[in-house]
Amino acid sequence: MVAKEYPRMPTVALSANFVRQALCAQARKKTDYFDAAQRGFMLEVRCSGGKTYYQRYTDERGRERQYKIGPSDVLSLDQARRKARQIVAEALLGADPQQKRREMRAVPLLSHFVHERYMPFVQTYKTSCQTDETVLRIHILPKLGALAIDEIKTDHISDLINRMRADGYASGTMNRVIVILRYLYNLARKWKVPGGIENPAAGLSAGPDVQRNRFLTEHEAESLVRSIQGDENQTAARSVMLLLLTGGRRNEITFAKWDYVDWKNKTLLVPKSKSGRARVIALNQSAIALLTAMPRIEGNPYIFPSEVTGRPSASLFFPWSRMRERAGLGDVRLHDLRHSFASFLVNRGVSLYVVQGLLGHLHARTTQRYAHLTQETLSGAADLIEQVVTYPSGGFGNFGGPASTTPIVPGISRSN
Repeated sequence: MVAKEYPRMPTVALSANFVRQALCAQARKKTDYFDAAQRGFMLEVRCSGGKTYYQRYTDERGRERQYKIGPSDVLSLDQARRKARQIVAEALLGADPQQKRREMRAVPLLSHFVHERYMPFVQTYKTSCQTDETVLRIHILPKLGALAIDEIKTDHISDLINRMRADGYASGTMNRVIVILRYLYNLARKWKVPGGIENPAAGLSAGPDVQRNRFLTEHEAESLVRSIQGDENQTAARSVMLLLLTGGRRNEITFAKWDYVDWKNKTLLVPKSKSGRARVIALNQSAIALLTAMPRIEGNPYIFPSEVTGRPSASLFFPWSRMRERAGLGDVRLHDLRHSFASFLVNRGVSLYVVQGLLGHLHARTTQRYAHLTQETLSGAADLIEQVVTYPSGGFGNFGGPASTTPIVPGISRSN
């Protein structure tokens, strides 16, 4: 490889006075003035008036390099000389004086890494990527986005969580911030992104999540159905009704297409569920009747398209708020309809295993969280023990007498 050749430039005795008065040669964009006392040390004077110190050196491969030290209006001549001598010394010892600078410049800002690497990746497989985008945009990037990823320390994240706690955010929301940051840094390390070696979110926690399970009573369900039926937005109303009838997740219903309905087997296909796998939702007679009565828009594949955009509604926030308030259920979330679906079935004796299949859960422990038993069901179950254990008609007084041989549990005598 041929070493880069620089044109010969004037050599002068650089002094503070010369630096102040130095001018760029006429008809040139810049002039380099080399120092007579220190080899390779120079002052670049541009036609714009700007002046910058540089040091030229030869790297370990014999190639001539140039290191930018800094502007003369910021650094004094003595400061620039000291830095120049340090650069030459590093080069002589075999180190690359510019390596650290290149590494620092290669470290991305958190905002750039999120937009250029993280979000494009999670959008390819993560069904909750929209939640990640929202959390990053609202909570993380406004506070940390302008920092390089190696500048963000555990204290930065702790301060962010403390501010969120002071603003009244739930522990679940704060934990989601930590989980996203932890995963983001794990990816940075896996991809060998410069500056992504340490994970500042490792070991952090905002505290245990409080599981908020709200279950509708049968009376509340009746009130809600009446409110749904009378809502002004019938497309949204029917989608909410189908949520209540099937226990499906919001996006599984709102983004459903007519092609996903299997009328013969009475199922609704979900090509990609929260678990990342396909699943089918069982459709009861009421759900089939609801879908049969739905008007179809020619050329539109969606079952519940918006009248404005023709696309599914992103959140159902406003129509749902209207429906629940009218029913007097202001504390009920849309996802609580899924909780209630499971609760109604369990209280009617349907096994958790069957409910697990209906909800599309991979693990039974997830279904158990939704399995709410009413007091009536518990009391009824408690009554069943009388078929096994009975209270002696004579009370407890005859337990100690020798003549008492009536077993407390059928088939088991006292002598046993």
